[in-house]
Amino acid sequence: MPEQISKYPDVTLKVLKESGARCGEGAKQKILTQCPREQFCALPSGEICVYGIDQIPQMTQIKTEELARIVCPPGEKASIASLPFPDLAVMGTVFMAGLLAGRFWRNRRDRRKSN
Repeated sequence: MPEQISKYPDVTLKVLKESGARCGEGAKQKILTQCPREQFCALPSGEICVYGIDQIPQMTQIKTEELARIVCPPGEKASIASLPFPDLAVMGTVFMAGLLAGRFWRNRRDRRKSN
């Protein structure tokens, strides 16, 4: 039976309930026994466990490494947007450029004074 990833797990569970699934109400878990009860849905044709994106590490059928191969394929170059703190990277670059510009202008000023 499937484990599902949803950006909006609450909405997914609501849709399943409104479609006749028994979700989060203590239905017997036959296959997805490790699914948290509030995320579990039983249907006449099977079971579903709905996980949010932040719950991916808790999944038992899909490993984080399997998702990583799809989301971040090997050999792809990382962009600045994929850095943990892209704003810090930009600020660091601007800061370094400022230091270099200041050093250049100071050397230029010092040369003018000595002439």
